[in-house]
Amino acid sequence: MPKYGSMNESAPFIKNGVPATITKKVLIEKCKPGKEGRGKALKQVFASFLANLGTINTGMAFGFSAVALPQLQNENSTLFISEDQASWIASLSSAGTPIGCILSGYLMDLIGRRLTLILTEIPLILGWILISTSVNIPMMYIGRLLVGFGSGMVGAPARVYTCEVSQPHLRGMLGALASVGVSTGVLIVYVIGSITSWNILAGVCASVPMMSLLSMLFLPETPNFLLQQGRRERAESSLAKLRGSTCNLQEEIDKMIAFKEKNHVEPLKSAREVIKALCSPSALKPFTILAIYFFVYQWCGINSITSYSVHIFKATGNEAHKNALTIALGVVRVAFTIVGCIMCRRYGRRPLTFVSAAGCGITMLILGVYLYFLEGWKQNNVTPSYTWIPVGCIYLFMVFCTVGYLIIPWVMIGEVYPTQVRGIIGGMTTCVAHMSVFSVVKTYPLLAKLIGQYGIFSLYGAMSLFGILYFYFFLPETKGKNLQDIEDYFSGRTKTLNKKNSIQTAA
Repeated sequence: MPKYGSMNESAPFIKNGVPATITKKVLIEKCKPGKEGRGKALKQVFASFLANLGTINTGMAFGFSAVALPQLQNENSTLFISEDQASWIASLSSAGTPIGCILSGYLMDLIGRRLTLILTEIPLILGWILISTSVNIPMMYIGRLLVGFGSGMVGAPARVYTCEVSQPHLRGMLGALASVGVSTGVLIVYVIGSITSWNILAGVCASVPMMSLLSMLFLPETPNFLLQQGRRERAESSLAKLRGSTCNLQEEIDKMIAFKEKNHVEPLKSAREVIKALCSPSALKPFTILAIYFFVYQWCGINSITSYSVHIFKATGNEAHKNALTIALGVVRVAFTIVGCIMCRRYGRRPLTFVSAAGCGITMLILGVYLYFLEGWKQNNVTPSYTWIPVGCIYLFMVFCTVGYLIIPWVMIGEVYPTQVRGIIGGMTTCVAHMSVFSVVKTYPLLAKLIGQYGIFSLYGAMSLFGILYFYFFLPETKGKNLQDIEDYFSGRTKTLNKKNSIQTAA
């Protein structure tokens, strides 16, 4: 009599004189509803953290000029620079960023999110080393361009990777890690720059992309990209590493495949196909929304304050404590970016955006009014009064800005675009964002001369308050929605995102 010891072997038996066969199968338990059915959060947090290490460089690039320019403009500096050269050093990193954004967007859809993130670190390492060893202005310029180029490359891939490897209930919070990275980078250069020289600071900055490059070697590619390339087995393996054993991986993969087949999501092979996909409503609508969002957000004045914070504190009558105030501003930025990450998960995109728009607008207008009176006091040789007002305005501005503006649009880059062109249009959006950064940082010294300090901050405040109307009518709420639902909404397959969608599906 034969023996049947294997789980998958069949064993005959007799029922009513008819032989039958039973085949034992290992059944996969369906995901339980609620928190029990979710994948392991720690795995998703760890992968997202490593993917966003490179974003620290973006904050370093922004904050470097704030502490380096006063040193370079000192008469005893080994590399003395003029006012015009200072504005170029401050803004050139943003000038190199758009090229990196477009290139990384193309590479993301060609070679994948993970490999693109690895390649982004190379120009960052070279740029910081070049700045650190600069003996003339052209070397400094080229170094800043390379750092900006690398910062542009890392932005979209880090956010897209994070959103594609995380589930909806974690996506808002983890998608904001890039903003935490940027704020951390700003704080690092503020602290180190206050106790050391600009060239040593640049050398320290070079260590961050080195660590980021090594860490990315241990991460898997995103399941979304692998499925788009037709590599199902690798996608299942990647998802298993990212979710663990607490959720039904097969169900999540099947849902991704069903969406892919339903909407004919295949790799785009020709330029014509790419252009057609970029011009579709599912890509153009969210791109327009985010492009205007970034313009409003940058022209609220955040990067002018970040890049010229030491000069601004000096101009507001706090010269004696300008370095300490700048470091404290960096601490506030990091702390409230973390708070914003948590709030993003709980309150959604629209409410936090409204808080930022109103808070930034009001604080900038108050700062503008104070600077108007301060100019009169200086002309009449009157000792300035209430010098805590501009400091309070700048700190409150940073609080309001970090909980919304500094987080929401960057999170939405990884959420709102269709899978086929998520990489390239994410890069295009980051490009637009950094073009806005360049326009603000480069024009700050010029506008300060034309309309005065009070005029430029009043302009920033008015721009932010204008944004309230725009966001009210055009910004959708994507909190708790999976990526397929968001894509269906922008493509016109569904009319609204307001209905409650399942948040247990894969993001």
